[in-house]
Amino acid sequence: MLSARARLLRAHQVPESYREPGILSGYRPPRSSARECLLSLFRMNNETLNVWTHLVPAGYLLWLLVAHLGAAGAGAGPFLAYLGTCALYPLASGAAHALGALGTRGRHRAYCCDYAALSLYGLGSALAYSAYAFPLEWLGSTFHHFYVPMAVLNSALSTGLSCYSRFLEAERPCLSKASRTLAFVYPYIFDSIPIFYRLSRSAAGSCSEASLPLHSRHSLCALLTFLSFTSRLPERLAPGSFDFIGHSHQVFHVCGILGTLFQLEAVSVDMAERRGRLPLPSSLETFGSLGMGAAASLAILGICFRSLRPEPLPREKSH
Repeated sequence: MLSARARLLRAHQVPESYREPGILSGYRPPRSSARECLLSLFRMNNETLNVWTHLVPAGYLLWLLVAHLGAAGAGAGPFLAYLGTCALYPLASGAAHALGALGTRGRHRAYCCDYAALSLYGLGSALAYSAYAFPLEWLGSTFHHFYVPMAVLNSALSTGLSCYSRFLEAERPCLSKASRTLAFVYPYIFDSIPIFYRLSRSAAGSCSEASLPLHSRHSLCALLTFLSFTSRLPERLAPGSFDFIGHSHQVFHVCGILGTLFQLEAVSVDMAERRGRLPLPSSLETFGSLGMGAAASLAILGICFRSLRPEPLPREKSH
């Protein structure tokens, strides 16, 4: 049973760092306990669907990962690494939103873990693209040789910049949002260069492959994800009308997951169609690269966690 403290609050009753533009109600009490945060998942508030739109797909992706582990053949290392990061990021995101009503320090830690998982997903995508989706005419090129090392570096930079944006949130919210957006847009664009090249050749009529329509849908979903994250629509047009259902972050989650599912299917088609045509990296190269990216992100998280300071909450106003 939910405690009395589980009552929902309006925007003016929570600290500014907890508020979302255009969301006027449905806030959980700040500094809730972990137990209260978890219990709140079963009561409608403005974070409920943010959690479930990622936890449910995470369960499905984990099931896929277990199924592929049992049937993995030669050369499946990059695919398994990629699929693992596909399952990790919605799991971390769902957990971050679930624990978003903790005290300031706990809230920041949860979201920093979310950003690190999303950065690793970008690295996992690059590993899959390098192994299965690279343009055949680019194989062995300088760009191909440096593609994965650059993706490892970009993953660390993404984690660092997105975590740093948490420190800017209170005093410079616009810069914080811009930094966080850049932290994920730049790695996505870099990782997708091979896909964009293949799509441009297809548009020019130079090639036609079964995976390209799926890659196109993934790119469209990525664009919609970016637009929903930056525009804050529809709640900016009608503040208070989308507090519980339909606000931009829910759209952001749904578009992101749909994009991942299209990407997963596209990579699977590429892996099947191009088997034997691309030189596959060893498991050591694949998981070594993923391990370096994870180690860098964990080091950055450690630095951020040590640097976080709790901020005092203002007294709740009575209205």
